[in-house]
Amino acid sequence: MDDGEVHGRWLRLLNRSTGEAGYRDEWFDEQCGGCRFWIALRGELGLDWGVCTRVDSPFDGRVRFEHDGCERFAVREDGTFG
Repeated sequence: MDDGEVHGRWLRLLNRSTGEAGYRDEWFDEQCGGCRFWIALRGELGLDWGVCTRVDSPFDGRVRFEHDGCERFAVREDGTFG
């Protein structure tokens, strides 16, 4: 199985997509990749994917796309992304 196949399969798990009609402007700055509870995977998939570690998030322990998001977002103190 290659990374492209995994990436395509996991994209179906998105909670929010910037291409959706109902995507709110404020969500743009609240993407998983900028959350202090998001930990990037290693290798090629780690360029776009990580794991949520926020215990009170519905996505705790799940693989998340860096541009996805949820209502439990918490900005990283150093302001980094990804």
